[in-house]
Amino acid sequence: MAGTHPADPIADAFESHRDRLRAVAYRMLGSHADAEDVVQEAWLRLSRQDTGTIDNLGGWLTTVVGRISLDVLRSGRTRPEVSIDDDQLPEFTVTLDGSPAPEDLVTLGDSVGLALLTVLDSLRPDERLAFVLHDVFGVPHGEIGTILGKSADATKMLTSRARRKVQAAQQPASGGRQQREVVQAFLAAARDGRFEQLLQVLHPEVKFTVHTPDGRFVTLGATEVATRARVAGSAARGHAATVNGRPGVISWSEDGTPLSLLAFTVADGHITEITAMVDPAELALMDLPDPV
Repeated sequence: MAGTHPADPIADAFESHRDRLRAVAYRMLGSHADAEDVVQEAWLRLSRQDTGTIDNLGGWLTTVVGRISLDVLRSGRTRPEVSIDDDQLPEFTVTLDGSPAPEDLVTLGDSVGLALLTVLDSLRPDERLAFVLHDVFGVPHGEIGTILGKSADATKMLTSRARRKVQAAQQPASGGRQQREVVQAFLAAARDGRFEQLLQVLHPEVKFTVHTPDGRFVTLGATEVATRARVAGSAARGHAATVNGRPGVISWSEDGTPLSLLAFTVADGHITEITAMVDPAELALMDLPDPV
């Protein structure tokens, strides 16, 4: 770590918490780069703090990381994810439809995959912080309330509301014929350029995230997504798949090279989330099924 000395006991103590702090920030922000920035800022604040006033260093650091992450979420600051390091790829569990059913999603407390991060993106910043800190990392409601400026009871209610949203969105879609039909209708409309049909199946506040060689780009709103649906239309002739328990599509070139991977979240007959992987480098690093 820049600016620390190997024999510095405070630096050593901080390093012992670094992995956990990075995990907290990443689950909050969904960006490894932003998580690293938050952890570094936490170190800078610790280095300026009278450590004699800190009774519980782990709790103090978690509070600081939570506050910084909350500020980032509320400010809406984002950055493209451009790294293709293996440990920085979103996690995908992909099986082709017609193959043996995938294992159930891991418990929320252990998951750092795309499915959970996508759901968390739909939460308000205070809901996201409350859920991540309490349900994922076991931070007491009283400590979370200190970060949010709320009572422990109010924070408990906030966590419960966030948990209900997450659990509702985490329902696996692999057996949902209706959801698959919605996805197929979207792909057909995207392939044929039928704008009105696209609007019929897209939720008004749909979120479309595309991972490209130039980074990660997000489009919000049915009209905007419909005008940029060509990347999805190109996958219409791909093979139906289940991606993190949700309807998806995977396409290959003639030589068997993966071209694209799409994952959809469908609720009440409308697509609320689309994630598209079209970066050849990232696709090559994924554990994807062989072509059929």
